[in-house]
Amino acid sequence: MEEETTKKIQELVDDIKAFINMDGGDIEFIKYEDGYVYVKLSGACAGCSFLDITLKETVESYLQEEIPEIKGVINVDL
Repeated sequence: MEEETTKKIQELVDDIKAFINMDGGDIEFIKYEDGYVYVKLSGACAGCSFLDITLKETVESYLQEEIPEIKGVINVDL
């Protein structure tokens, strides 16, 4: 089941990527673990003051709408 969820998350992140790319940013799916999705926002997103809003109101809400068991989305710096 978790493998299916991970695949679905990857597909959803790829959908979001097009919108983030339009503003000069990028998003990369890192992993899904213990109900949390880990992503890396980069490009224009990395220094943007709206990073937290994009993460919560766009990425997290979209993923939770499609996969309700997701507890949250965390941006990681690699």
